[in-house]
Amino acid sequence: MSRVGKKIINIPKGVKVTVNGQIVEATGPLGTLKHNIPDWMSAKLDGETISVICENLTNDKKPMYGLTRALINNLVNGVIKAFSKNLEIRGIGFKAQVQGTKLNLQLGFTHPCVLEIPEGVKVIVEENTKISVSGSDRYKIGEFANKIRAQRIPEPYKGTGIRYLNEYVRKKVGKTGVAAGAASGGGAK
Repeated sequence: MSRVGKKIINIPKGVKVTVNGQIVEATGPLGTLKHNIPDWMSAKLDGETISVICENLTNDKKPMYGLTRALINNLVNGVIKAFSKNLEIRGIGFKAQVQGTKLNLQLGFTHPCVLEIPEGVKVIVEENTKISVSGSDRYKIGEFANKIRAQRIPEPYKGTGIRYLNEYVRKKVGKTGVAAGAASGGGAK
């Protein structure tokens, strides 16, 4: 059995959870979230707890069993407290702005990168270089933060680009003056 899948999910105060067949729905102060579970699984609601039940568990179903339990747990916790991802932009002239429902990124290209902010996601830009993505749906938050980061992945020589806050980017050693001159054939004759 999956160790994660067997864990019972405790329902926090102020959250209402309903199970209708294969649909688990959680309602709380931050809104309502739904999740469809696979046909070969079921969710059982016991007062203040939810458990995921899987009959005939095989090796190919074990990962999905644990994942389903984790997704339901994120669903229940997301309607009571928001999840967030923080990113930072490094580079001369690189900046970000929120303009209505769009995120405008100036990343050294000839054109701005404009991303549509999904519904249920809140984006805050501080000091033009710090981006905070938050909301109740953990999947949407992670997906949008990754989409922002993919616009300019940190490069390994100078470290410029968009990275998660406190992310370590391993830098490569660039060419040195003596080795670069000898390799290009630019030495004295």
